[in-house]
Amino acid sequence: MGRLLDTDITALLTAGHAEPSPLLAEMAAHGEDRSFPTVGPDVGRFLRVLATLSDAERVFEFGSGFGYSAAWMLPVLPADGELVLTDHDSDRLADARSFLDRADADATAVFEVGDALDTITDYEGPFDVVFIDHDKARYPAAFEHAVDVLAPGGLIVADNVMAGPVTAPAVTDAVRDGGGAADDATAGVAAYVRRARDASGFETALVPLGEGVAISAATDDTEPPSEPTDG
Repeated sequence: MGRLLDTDITALLTAGHAEPSPLLAEMAAHGEDRSFPTVGPDVGRFLRVLATLSDAERVFEFGSGFGYSAAWMLPVLPADGELVLTDHDSDRLADARSFLDRADADATAVFEVGDALDTITDYEGPFDVVFIDHDKARYPAAFEHAVDVLAPGGLIVADNVMAGPVTAPAVTDAVRDGGGAADDATAGVAAYVRRARDASGFETALVPLGEGVAISAATDDTEPPSEPTDG
């Protein structure tokens, strides 16, 4: 994981946060053993706080891997809540199901194998939190889909906007230049940052936590999605 904060700040975050649950610690080790990246405990806890502050009932994830970020958010959703996990790898989602079956949570986890950009079109809003952590080149498309299903006052959160498969200087240059990035990941993240920054009806902040998080909050000017229907 790329480090954005110096060791003193990282040490304070570790000391100032409660220890992750045994399940989350096991999941972190699972990712390390397989060299599979996760958001890490600091961003995971941040996601949990955001879901709590927004009174989230429904969450959609673009890219879930083996369920690490979902394991942070699922326990704070209500019993009638829903968290939709997506991944193109069925084995990873099988691992996610195995882990989340052991989570201290009452909400329902739904596991969708396939392209998240296709999966989201099968769902009606509103979603209170949409978390984006998949192919960086496809971040802008994910944002557009998220806008369509987001609840009033809802949050769109994107990971890896400063580090990981990108670097902050490269993203900065691409955001300023309006394009011309050397690789697809940087171009996608830069386009996402510009789109989120300029989106009507949203307030966006970039947070240097983990590998960089972008948070876009829907304001009163945002057009609400239709309510889900039964049947």
